[in-house]
Amino acid sequence: MANKTEQNSGGTIKIQYYKSTIGYSKKQKQMVKSLGITKLNQTVERPDTASMRGVVAKVPHLLRIVE
Repeated sequence: MANKTEQNSGGTIKIQYYKSTIGYSKKQKQMVKSLGITKLNQTVERPDTASMRGVVAKVPHLLRIVE
């Protein structure tokens, strides 16, 4: 299991905000904002960790991982 975290620790993922949060709950809006995303179609790079992938998995209808 230690090898898996070592591989992910150096990498980054690109997260794209592709759909507006209008009409969604405050919790979902906060999750998008917590990533540092402010504009529609904005792409940010974050460390490739399980927690970052978990945030994207909570709101897959708003965010996507760009390869």
